[in-house]
Amino acid sequence: MTGQHDTGRARLMDIIREKSFRDGVDITLASGRKSTFYFNMKPTMMDPEGAMLLAGLTCAALEDAGAEMIGGLEMGAVPIVAFAAPESFRRGRPVAAFFVRKQAKGHGAQKQIEGLAEGETLAGRRIVIVEDVTTTGGSALKAAELVAEAGGEVIEVLTLVDRQEGAGE
Repeated sequence: MTGQHDTGRARLMDIIREKSFRDGVDITLASGRKSTFYFNMKPTMMDPEGAMLLAGLTCAALEDAGAEMIGGLEMGAVPIVAFAAPESFRRGRPVAAFFVRKQAKGHGAQKQIEGLAEGETLAGRRIVIVEDVTTTGGSALKAAELVAEAGGEVIEVLTLVDRQEGAGE
């Protein structure tokens, strides 16, 4: 099994390098920091092979963590949780998915946590928070705080790409 994960991880890294990594640019990151390199994970997440690999590797991490649910902050986490939920079902270990809005909607049900059925809550559930790219960890922390306020137990934070700029602390 580990060999399959290593092969899948290596192939995913190739796809990320090809479709999602840009170097030699001047860009402001979500954290507000300036950078000369950038990961836009959406092309990798929307690529059929990339999506399949992300789903498989994410589900392996969910199984290892003993997660009941997976969620994260919009927009980066939405494709990840949308791919992982059906793959977890296919593997016989269903993990429900949700996402956290940056702000509650100003109309309709005005929810900040989306994807839960009427009457369903995060209370007491073991939850993995996912993020596409991590710089400082601010997005994951925001999602984790809202999940904790809703009674969920955040057991792990999973990121596709860690820019190695302090999020681990």
